[in-house]
Amino acid sequence: MSFIEMKNVCKRYAGAEKNSVTDFNLSIEKGEFIAFVGPSGCGKSTTLRMIAGFEEITSGDLYINGNRMNTVLPRDRGISMVFQNYALYPHMTVEKNISYGLKNMKVPKDEINRKVDWAIDVLGLSEYRYRKPKNLSGGQRQRVALGRAIVKNQELFLMDEPLSNLDAKLRVSMRTEISRLHRELGSTTIYVTHDQVEAMTMADRIVNMKDGIIQQVGKPMDLYEHPANKFVAGFIGSPQMNFYDVNVKGNTVVFSDGSSIDLPDSVMSHLAGKEGEFIIGIRGEDIKVDAQNMDLYKENKMFATVENVEIMGNENNLYFNFANTQTIARVSKYEISKPGDTIDFVFIPSRIHFFDKQTEKSLF
Repeated sequence: MSFIEMKNVCKRYAGAEKNSVTDFNLSIEKGEFIAFVGPSGCGKSTTLRMIAGFEEITSGDLYINGNRMNTVLPRDRGISMVFQNYALYPHMTVEKNISYGLKNMKVPKDEINRKVDWAIDVLGLSEYRYRKPKNLSGGQRQRVALGRAIVKNQELFLMDEPLSNLDAKLRVSMRTEISRLHRELGSTTIYVTHDQVEAMTMADRIVNMKDGIIQQVGKPMDLYEHPANKFVAGFIGSPQMNFYDVNVKGNTVVFSDGSSIDLPDSVMSHLAGKEGEFIIGIRGEDIKVDAQNMDLYKENKMFATVENVEIMGNENNLYFNFANTQTIARVSKYEISKPGDTIDFVFIPSRIHFFDKQTEKSLF
């Protein structure tokens, strides 16, 4: 049995018409970093709280290290948790906030001092040791919250959107900090976030949820390269994948505005001869405007008028309308366009994703 096993776990709140979490099945190995990701209300935090014991499991079973945990109290589950709002004691210094949990666990004083010294050193909090939370920045408070968790030396860390209150620069540095701590401690970590960038950059595996149901579980690049359905394809990746309603006849793909492209057998063979209405998707970086790709795929050249340009420094995002759909192409910083320019572009055929029109499941 894996370190954590969740079998057909469901959660329905009293008076609710439907489950908040439905048939959640997941195995997590010891030492893994797992990210639960999805939009607000998808059930990711509820699932984390069931693992922690803060929410009762309506049906199904939760096992940690081979032991059924459904009715075990949170304090007896061997977990440490980091919350979104830090949950620090305002009247206590950094040192006392970090040591408080250990004192409640009746840990000997010399061991408490050793662990607190270690955490403060690892997290770079030495100069803030005797400050109270009101005199700390958001990033410093989050590091104190992490320190309070790691000194308990538990096998399982649960983190509920711990970086959502930080600015962009601090989020990047704290992502690196948490990843480093995970590698050093070797503990199993379950991390809840609505930010797919956090999930992609930190996790060994991602659990992508929607409406309380797992949509796909896999390594970050598996979800990016081989999404199970349109939802996952649109949620993972920034900017999100572009989608178009199309009609397929043979090797010809016809868009809603009448534009068409002919795709090679190597691509169309995945449809196994199916024709009719589909949804296709393509990521911004697979829409090309450079001369080399324009020459390589010249038979499928299309054009559009640029509506907006986002200059990102290392790249540019071009916004334009194609086939009655807002489209974003992610191009090199050297490929300069401005609003009002007419551009030629091509899709990389092998990078086009096909989805069933009714079920929105990926076809290959």
